[in-house]
Amino acid sequence: MKTALALLFAAGCIDAAVAQNADSGPEHAADAIFGAEAMARSRDVLLRENGHFRAAMVLADELEWTRENGANAYRWDLQGWYGGDHDKLWLKSTGEDGAGATTRTAELQALWSHAVLPFFDLQAGLRHDFRPGPSRSYAVLGLQGLVPYEFELDAALFLSERGDLGARVEFSHDLRLTQRLILQPELEAELSAQDVPELGIGSGLGSAAFGLRLRYEFAREFAPYLGLHYERRFGATRNYAEAASAHTGDEWQFLAGLRAWF
Repeated sequence: MKTALALLFAAGCIDAAVAQNADSGPEHAADAIFGAEAMARSRDVLLRENGHFRAAMVLADELEWTRENGANAYRWDLQGWYGGDHDKLWLKSTGEDGAGATTRTAELQALWSHAVLPFFDLQAGLRHDFRPGPSRSYAVLGLQGLVPYEFELDAALFLSERGDLGARVEFSHDLRLTQRLILQPELEAELSAQDVPELGIGSGLGSAAFGLRLRYEFAREFAPYLGLHYERRFGATRNYAEAASAHTGDEWQFLAGLRAWF
């Protein structure tokens, strides 16, 4: 027993000595055997494969049809990014069309995204709204990521060129009923720090929407879905919509759509 302990102690001392001297040799010893140019290429490949690679993704999270006030309506939520593990360029677009060819609302964001936590990115950039009435441009500061095993979060503050401050928060969660059948509840809220009458926005909680989508992944990149959507406006935002004879929500809508990515 004493002999075995002595051998283990000696092995530990040898390992410690080896570890202590591991960095005592030349920085790139393999250069002397394979050549500095060949090893520089090899180290560059190793670096890219372990976190410095570049990739891209385009996600059509929502491409959907519904009926609103007896007419067809369409919504989209598109996102795409290019970059590495730490820094990415993000493009986001959301919007909806009513009956006919007139776009009611459309939004485009261009953001720089930097990883600040293992599952969350800090995002900053610009947003521009396209609408029949007055348009706006905004500075954007947001946080996007995934709470492990819980829900996805996309939250942002918006400051317009006229000093209007607003915010948007979105939560969603994928409940896997089977390996291909997924139920996704989603909650979204819009807030404003002040009244913006020309845009029909009131201070405080302006609107909230709840969605429930059941999709089937024929492939991971291709998943049609059916669902329900409920939206409600509050306070002055609701009063502005009623005064303009606009849609105020307060009803469940059936929807059909497609989620795809590549």
